[in-house]
Amino acid sequence: MIYLFFAVITSASIALIFKFSEGRNMDRYVVTSFNYLAASLVSLMIISVNGLQLPFISFSVSLDDFMAAIPPLESGTGPRSSLLWGLIVGVPAGLFFFFAFIYYQKGIRENGAGLAGAFSKIGILIPMTISILVWNEVPTVLQWSGIGISLLSILIVNLPEQSLEAKKIRFSLLALFLFSGLAEFSNKVFQKYGLIEDKMAFLFFVFLTAFVVSGLFLLLRGKKPEPRAIMTGVLVGMPNLFCSYFLILALDGIKASVVFPVYTATTIVVINLGGYFLFDERLARRERFSVVLMVVALVLINM
Repeated sequence: MIYLFFAVITSASIALIFKFSEGRNMDRYVVTSFNYLAASLVSLMIISVNGLQLPFISFSVSLDDFMAAIPPLESGTGPRSSLLWGLIVGVPAGLFFFFAFIYYQKGIRENGAGLAGAFSKIGILIPMTISILVWNEVPTVLQWSGIGISLLSILIVNLPEQSLEAKKIRFSLLALFLFSGLAEFSNKVFQKYGLIEDKMAFLFFVFLTAFVVSGLFLLLRGKKPEPRAIMTGVLVGMPNLFCSYFLILALDGIKASVVFPVYTATTIVVINLGGYFLFDERLARRERFSVVLMVVALVLINM
């Protein structure tokens, strides 16, 4: 349970640190770039300590090994193919993670940490939908109920205001939902075909790709990074890496049916409490109602 506690705290702290940076108009591309740089370096250090050999470092990888990793891998796949599968899935996942973080910060600035945090978690609907189509993983009755409630909550947030001038769709939240969901789907693919002990190597490929992409965006913008934005990025990089790490450790000792509902729902609650007490963030009535519906939906979906 202590690992689950740390997973919740680290996950919620990402949104709260973003709330701090957005409130001070820090360059979100600088924050994102140094976040992924820090996460990449720390994950590489952990890999080195554990003695894991990455595919592009090893000279023993043959073409047959690489090609064997491309088709869907069955359970019991060897460690070399698992690492290569982590590379193949991790690179596109890095793109999804990058855009998810950009829209996470944008969503927090425009809609608050609580609402953005809820939309980032409800992105789990995307891997669930794809799993139904690709792997025939049909949801239970409770999960279908959760899916329906979550869609209702998204609809409530995007209902038009009474004034026609105020009518708008919250594109930052919808983009956050989309890219967070695709990032979760990437995790799903690796968890299905890779080996769990290679998860840190997979995360390294994800963070390295996201750093390269965000670094290119930063160079194209031509702005000199501010020291406070660099420090904030490094600060958010630690919980970004370790929330996944602690979640894996929690799953190793507690049933997934307990971990996921507690993790997702409690994280949203902690984000909303942190936004209220630390930043005096207050959601409108229908936004609060939507967040409550998302918490209920996530508990049902993860059961």
